[in-house]
Formats: sequence, structure tokens, C-alpha cells
Amino acid sequence: MEIEDPKELERIQNEYDEAKSKVSAQGQKIKDLKKNKAGREEILAEVETLNDLKAEKKRLEDLLFPPTKLDINKVELDKLLIERLFVMPSFDIYGGTKGLFDLGPPGCAVKANIINFWRNWFVLEENILEIDTPTLTPEIVFKVSGHTEKFVDLMVKDVKNGICHRADHLLEDEMKKLIGGKNVSQEKKELYQSILNAADNYTAEELHEILTEYNIKAPNTGNDISEPFEFNLMFETKIGPTGEKGGFFRPETAQNIFVNFPKLLKYNKGNVPFAAATIGNAYRNEIAPRNGLIRVREFCLAEIEHFLLPSDKSHKKFDLVKDTKVVLYPREAQVAGKNMIKRTVDQAIENGIVKNQTIGYFMARIQLFLVNIGIIPSGLRFRQHLSNEMAFYAEDCWDAEILTSYGWIECVGLADRACHDLTVHANYTGENMSVFVEFEDGPKEIDTFRVIPNKKKLGPKFKKEAGNILKYLNTLSDVETIERYITELKENNKITITVEDKTYELDNDLVSIKSIKKTIRGEYITPHVIEPSFGIGRIIHCVFEHAFTQRAESTKKRILKFSPVIAPVKCVILPINALLDSSSIIPKLTYQLKKSNISYQIDDNPNTTIGKRYARNDEIGVPFAITIDSTTLEDNTVTIRDRDSTLQVRAPIDDISSLIFDLSNAFITWEEVQQKYESFMASNNNN
Repeated sequence: MEIEDPKELERIQNEYDEAKSKVSAQGQKIKDLKKNKAGREEILAEVETLNDLKAEKKRLEDLLFPPTKLDINKVELDKLLIERLFVMPSFDIYGGTKGLFDLGPPGCAVKANIINFWRNWFVLEENILEIDTPTLTPEIVFKVSGHTEKFVDLMVKDVKNGICHRADHLLEDEMKKLIGGKNVSQEKKELYQSILNAADNYTAEELHEILTEYNIKAPNTGNDISEPFEFNLMFETKIGPTGEKGGFFRPETAQNIFVNFPKLLKYNKGNVPFAAATIGNAYRNEIAPRNGLIRVREFCLAEIEHFLLPSDKSHKKFDLVKDTKVVLYPREAQVAGKNMIKRTVDQAIENGIVKNQTIGYFMARIQLFLVNIGIIPSGLRFRQHLSNEMAFYAEDCWDAEILTSYGWIECVGLADRACHDLTVHANYTGENMSVFVEFEDGPKEIDTFRVIPNKKKLGPKFKKEAGNILKYLNTLSDVETIERYITELKENNKITITVEDKTYELDNDLVSIKSIKKTIRGEYITPHVIEPSFGIGRIIHCVFEHAFTQRAESTKKRILKFSPVIAPVKCVILPINALLDSSSIIPKLTYQLKKSNISYQIDDNPNTTIGKRYARNDEIGVPFAITIDSTTLEDNTVTIRDRDSTLQVRAPIDDISSLIFDLSNAFITWEEVQQKYESFMASNNNN
């Protein structure tokens, strides 16, 4: 529970501190009684008081310290996902490979439905420009973006057998073990939790120090481990038969959008703000893939790059979401070991917690998207990056984290990346990555410079390379750089330029620079970019966990309570007996469902009770069951059963396709259906 009122939070904190003191004092009192050989009844009475004090302390702890894991039967969920072919280890007949998974028919359908809903929720709603780009990327792109140097994790080796482990994962596992230990004080738990929260943010030196302090060894063997060292996570390859051109399988999709910015800006008629999106696979050579779909080597990303002027980070639709309440875990709260807070996005911006309206707008939209696809609201928070997590150029970064059986897992990143990416690509290629913005107060006359290349002489001297040099000179606009070149020409009669990592000397007969007066209508500004980045595989995993439950009357009845929006199959058709199965009703019904693009399946085994058929379809998350019974032949109606409540209504066959369509797209609720149609009471064993 997130406590919104600071005074209420302070009151509960004070009560908790007092409760801790009372428990400690009562425990000491019992020790003293035992030491002084007090009577059994007297000691038992004090123990009972101690238990009451502990219960009160636990109640206050639950208010102040939210759960760190989702409480589900993970063993049963994993069995269900594998048995019903939601998820399968890839290349299983050859022993499989860590970090690679296949999605079976229902898992594939869930993924497709999530992506389709994502497109509707973001691309269509926000008029985003979607592009589709290759996963194979030339090496130079990631060299310029900084990935070849900085896209690394810290690794350690077992000093005896050489097996590699991700260093921060070893630390995380040790902290989780310590937190779950017996008789661990709350203060120690908070210390271990703070180390756990920061595990993937330590430098190599800091990580080595803390691994040594806690005497952490290699798992399974107990051997010593090496000092942490960097390992680049990108999959490297060669492009073309000669292997001369290096390449990488992309570790993210964002750069594909950035390098296409000039074309997208032109397509958008030169206007900002605008956004572009792409959906596709990315690859990371994870040191220690684990936790199912959480950390894998090939995964699907859906990313948005929202381009806007640095001087105006408002959002025209912000008022639509400003009152949306979100759970925030600001940087300061993490460092101080304090709890999360709940605020409206408007309040968060006013208080300076969230930096601008566009970040706040996407924060609200991301939350609404995740809740609509089945994430439990109480298991969702936005955690701000710590200072040492943020890239030097980033202005604000948050992660939408979802509570799972593994703890809080980052599933959506939300970052204000400033203008870094566009700037580095512009500087290297000479491409114009800026947008022209007219002055609000009209044209201005300015003193400026004109760089004049001598094309007749540049061509013969530099041949094929002349084109790149001309492009660089013609697009040169940085005043500081031009003034430096003027000084070089005066002092040395030549300038030295660098284009695509090559250095060229240009004599004063190849280039000249003149001072001119120029009337300008505006200026070129490099836009900033705000990036929501969705890990689809991680979201799927979280949807599985948040959807899983077991019927109260029988733990054997496993259910996936998928939101109808993303359920792999929207409805199942259940004829009560073989006679009904052979009637013309099913062809008519399936024709209507197909016409409305509604996925369905028919479960017509006459030897299985209707109750068991309901149960096996509940297991794969089918939200609605259409039952054809003897009454259907009389009045052309069928029953519709809601998976979650197990309640049923009777409705005309001609209404079914539109009804299921509206329910599956969240246009109407089950409660509204109940109000419109007659209730139907099934026998208890048929639920």
C-alpha cells in the first residue's frame, strides 16, 4: 500500500519505531524472567504479550514496506505454461540453449495480441510514424552511438573451471538469501535491500569490494571468483562474402529510428513534435540468461522515439491524463531507504519529481496500457534511475517495474535522451539532423560566414572522397568550428578537417571562408527525444504471472485470467452432446465469429463433462464459453459463461459475435452484459 499523505506516513513510521522498541523491550523482559527463574504462567503471559506486539509490528511493516515478490504458485504456473505450450525451450531435442525460447500456439497468440493492442494504444492513438528496419546493422552505426565501447556488463570467472557468471547477479542472489534468512533485523533487511537495488549500478571496483566483503563464491562449486571485468553484450558478425564489413545484430531498435530522422521529419512536413516507432527483435549475448523470458538472448522490443524542441517539453494531450495516479519510487527515496509514493502525474511534475509533461504523459499512458493488458495495478511502479545509472547525456530516466515472483522487474524504460543520438550521428555523417524553427519575432540580420569549397580542384585531388568532403563543408554551420578554421587559414594557409574518421588537409586554394551579412527567418535546432521502450517478452512473462490463479474450491483448477484484450482464444464453443454437435448451429456460429475476426475453438468431446471442459479452457485463459444445449434448438439462444466469475447469461445466437467482439475489445463489461441478458444458473459441478 502506498501512503499518499506525508503526515500519515510520518505517523505510521513513528508507530513502527515505537513498536520495534516495545518488541525489543518485551523480548528482554522475558529473558530476564527466565534468568530469574520466574513461574511458567508468568512467562507464558509475557510471551503472549510479545506475540501481540510482534503482530502489531508486522501490521505496521506491511503498511510501510510493500511486498518484494509476487505471491503465486510458481511451480504450478511453470508446469501449466509448458504443458499447454505457451512457452517451450528452443531446440529442446538437441538439449536446448540457455536464453532461447519458442512460443507455442497460445503464447504466440498472446504476443500478437499484445503487439496489436500496443499499436492501437500508441501508434494509432498518437499518430506515430511506424517503420520496419533490419536487425543486422553496420558496425559504424554502433561505433558512433557508443555501443561498441559502453554496451557491457561486468563478468567474473570461476578461477578453477573458468565458468563465467554475471557479477551483479551473484551479488543479487546473495542479498536475496540474506534477506530471507532467519532472525534478520529490519535494519539489516533494509541494508541488504539497498545493496540489491543498486547491484547492477556498481562500478567494477565497487562490485569487487562488496563481493569480497560478503565472501561471495562461484555458485555450485564454491570456488573463488575473479575480479569483475567488462564483457560486450553485442553479437558481432561480418556482412558480405569477403567479411570486410563488420556488423552487429542490434541490441536495441532505437538507432534504426535515429538514422532515419531526416526522412521521417520530411515525411512529417518538417513539423515537430512528432514520434516514430518500430517493433522488432534485438539480441544480447547475455552472460547468464535466466528467469525464463525475463533475461534472454533474443527478444522483441517495441520502441517509440518522441522528438520535440528542447525549449518546449509540454504535451498537447497532457490534460487528459494529468489526474492519473502513479506509484513513484524517486531517486532520493531509494538512496534514503524510504518507501514509494503515490501522486498524480500533475502533482509529480509540480513537485519536480518528474521533469516534464511529455515524460508524465507517457508515464500515465504506459500505466494504462499495462493495466489494460492484465497487469495488477498494485504490482506496478515507476522507479527513477539512480545518478550512476543514467547516461551522461540523459535528463530524466524512469523504469516501469512490475512485481513478479522474482521481485520487481524492469519492463518499460522511459528516458529523456536529450539530443545525444541525433548529434553524434550528425557530427559523424554530416547529415542535417536538425529542424528549422522560425523566429517568433520575425526575420533577423546577422553576421555569419560562408564556407566556399573549390569544387574544380577538390574533385581531382580527392577523387571518390571529394563527395564526403564537399558534403561536410556545405553543411558546416557551427560558428566556433568555422572561426577556428579562419584562424588556421590565416596562420597556416590550410585547415585540417575530419570526416568519417579520416583526416584531410585543405590548402587555401581548395577552400575559402568569407564574412557575410545574412537575413534569416529562424534557426536550426537539434530536437530532444523522449523514449518509451517496451520489452515485449518481459511484459508477456509478467502477464502470465499476474493472470495465474487457482480456484478457491480446488487448487487443481488452474486458471489464467487473461484480459480479454490479449487472451489467445476469445471464446470456446461447447455443445452439450453429440446431437447438438452435428446440428447446423455450430457452422452458423463459427461463420459469424470468423466474419468478426474472433478467435475461437470447439471443445466437443462427448465423453467429458461440461465442467471439465470449462476447466481446461480456463487453463489457457479463454475468457468466454458459449454452450449449446437443448434449449438452443427451441429458441435459438445459447449460454455465455464468464471465466472469472463463472456466471452465465442466455443470449440469442445472432447477438453472439458482436457481444464477444465488444467484450474482447473492452468496449463493454461483463456487468453490462448481465444487465442486458437473462441470467442462467448452471449446476454447481458445471462451473
